[in-house]
Amino acid sequence: MTVLTLNDDVITEIRGQVGLITLNRAKALNALSLGMVRSLTATLLAWKDDAGVKAVAIRGSTKTGVFGGFCAGGDIRFFHQAALAGNPALEDFFTEEYALNHLIHHYPKPYIAFMDGIVMGGGMGISQGASHRLVTEHTKMAMPETNIGLFPDVGGGYFLSRCPGHAGEWLALTGDVIDGSTAVALGLADQWVESARLPDAWEALTTLDWMTSAPLDTWIAMFSGAACADSTRVRGQIDRYFALETVSAIVQALEADTSDWAQHTAATLRKRSPLMLHVVLEQVRRARSMSLADDLRMERDMVRHCFFTAHLGRSGAASETVEGIRALAVDKDHAPQWSPARIEEVSDAMVAPFLTSPWPASAHPLRDLR
Repeated sequence: MTVLTLNDDVITEIRGQVGLITLNRAKALNALSLGMVRSLTATLLAWKDDAGVKAVAIRGSTKTGVFGGFCAGGDIRFFHQAALAGNPALEDFFTEEYALNHLIHHYPKPYIAFMDGIVMGGGMGISQGASHRLVTEHTKMAMPETNIGLFPDVGGGYFLSRCPGHAGEWLALTGDVIDGSTAVALGLADQWVESARLPDAWEALTTLDWMTSAPLDTWIAMFSGAACADSTRVRGQIDRYFALETVSAIVQALEADTSDWAQHTAATLRKRSPLMLHVVLEQVRRARSMSLADDLRMERDMVRHCFFTAHLGRSGAASETVEGIRALAVDKDHAPQWSPARIEEVSDAMVAPFLTSPWPASAHPLRDLR
């Protein structure tokens, strides 16, 4: 049975007793639009109360078929255009996307994310709350937002801060890409599945007998394999350097280390938005003691400040985020003009307002999240 959706970029159907979702915007690497967010939300709410749906599975698609790519994030070209035009849909996008992320984390039925290929940014938001997070040898996972003058949102503060040691700070600040095996080791995935077996695993879900005991456990045992050894062989260095108190201390310590990994990591951080690196370090450390709902409210505050940086006397094209997107995805000159230009030039007074809500608690757009 096919379910009518609000958006052609999201295909949904019910087969057996499983609701199946396919992200169908392959030309944009399944980047999430506001229409897709609304379609996903409407579908999940409908299935939440449908006794005939015992579980939900979600996958991406590519130009050549299904699987091979999950979701590259939010539609950053839309962010750029909307910010410059003063389009209020930009505000709606983040409010509704974060509410969707919360819904997935608290979904009352099994939610199975087939995290094959690129899983970044908003793609993490619609998969990290899954009860079953499957990765493959083709998974490329990251929260690369500091590269565009943004921060790891969609609950990134919450789920990255819960990685072992200080891996969360490392991933949040650098935006480094990890593979499926590393994702399992860092608690960002549950099972490793060979990509060639994904079609069979998807089809097998639709034939499960939900009257039996723990049908998903049997299904997982049938299709999951042993992940390769954790490819993050520098966990000791990550924990040592990314535990330091400030971004400046982290970078200076890395630059004093002559190892290839430390030099590469320091060079990466020097390319990111200096301002947002400081904001992100504070975000992750605050989120470590927050509930998901409180983290999402904090991130909603932060994203408002990213586009309307009133305390810095700039917004729109002059904001870090719009400039970062311009350099990466619009003009593609890969030469963002960050302000301040250096990590050492960022002051506490520039950072603190990002963590202050522009709304009273009673009027916060995510006030109803629990």
